[in-house]
Amino acid sequence: MANQISNTFKAMALKGQIAALSDTFKIILMKSGFVFVNSSHHAYTDVSASELPTANGYTSGGVTLTDVAISEDPVTGRVRLQWSNAQVNASSGSLAVDGAIIIDDSTDAGGGDDYTKAIVAYIDPPTVITATDGTPIIIENLFIDFN
Repeated sequence: MANQISNTFKAMALKGQIAALSDTFKIILMKSGFVFVNSSHHAYTDVSASELPTANGYTSGGVTLTDVAISEDPVTGRVRLQWSNAQVNASSGSLAVDGAIIIDDSTDAGGGDDYTKAIVAYIDPPTVITATDGTPIIIENLFIDFN
């Protein structure tokens, strides 16, 4: 499966429920065997049972993403939402990651949004990523393209 932009994110962005430059975005790491289903995975609560637990250098709830930016390429017609790379350092054991999910930690269904902690995108690595004690997992090229 390739990387996917969440349909929930698209709809919430068009409704004005996502403030890309000011919301807090996080990336959560998924256990081995996780499969993203765009039609039913809308919010953090839909996938939290498949998130890596707090252990071996990872903290459940994810890593806060930084340096959000929006760029536009008038030649290709592409608009890109991107963040800096995210890193988790394995410690006191190893980590095995089978994907990552970007969530908008600022969305709150009680505040008029469709979903609390809405899923933005799924990052699908070609294979399970394993980091042994003292080794980092670096998730690079964190962006979403709108063509």
